[in-house]
Amino acid sequence: MYESSDELLVELSDHILTVTLNRPDRLNAISGPMLSALSSTLQQANIDPEVRVVVMTGAGRGFCSGLDLKDQMEGGSGIGSNRGYRLFDLHNSPPIVINRMDKPMICALNGAAAGYGMDMALGCDIRISSEHGKLGAVFAKRGVLPESGGCWYLPRLLGWAKAAEVAFLGEVLDAQRCLELGLVNKVVPHDELMTETMKMAKQIANNAPLSVQSTKRMMRLGQDETFEAAVDHIYLQLLPLFGSEDFKEGLSAFAEHREPAFKGR
Repeated sequence: MYESSDELLVELSDHILTVTLNRPDRLNAISGPMLSALSSTLQQANIDPEVRVVVMTGAGRGFCSGLDLKDQMEGGSGIGSNRGYRLFDLHNSPPIVINRMDKPMICALNGAAAGYGMDMALGCDIRISSEHGKLGAVFAKRGVLPESGGCWYLPRLLGWAKAAEVAFLGEVLDAQRCLELGLVNKVVPHDELMTETMKMAKQIANNAPLSVQSTKRMMRLGQDETFEAAVDHIYLQLLPLFGSEDFKEGLSAFAEHREPAFKGR
């Protein structure tokens, strides 16, 4: 069902979809074909009942160095051209698709993430970083801004003052600094990154998928709602969960002192 390509590796196992950016010679800079393949893969995963968790990582020593402007602009087209505007059109692009995902996403930050790559990492729900992981918040040193979600995510993740510090200084944040700020959930030895990531992914995948997805949806929408509106919407989400097989299984497993076996229905 999921097809890998030379630039994007996709593997589904035990309800976990692992997506690997695969241009290690370019530090996984995003090419045009990668943009389309990544968006379509994530959109498919979001409606696939077999997928309960998505893990995104990079091949080689980098996570993603951003958009591959060199390849995109070949032929003399500049940023100011129509082609340049199309390049930065976010309609159905990975950052928009990631933000809309109901399936939980974990970023296994294996190396540097900069520009577009940093924004995609911030869009994931959980970030587990290798000791070699870095977030290159260097937009101000390039004369641009976090155009693919960073301006929205940073204040929500860090609060205004810390977000301003990260955005305005334009520094590369190593793994420990990311952990101190709360931009990553944990830092692990490089060789243990995927083992630790999969351990967390499997724990999430073993929970009731409809419950996890509803919780994520309500957390996302709740950022822009009043408390009263959020309570009302959560109640409407709760009603179909009460009628699900997984709810009955959860109650039975609790009463029988065993681990539940959820089916996602």
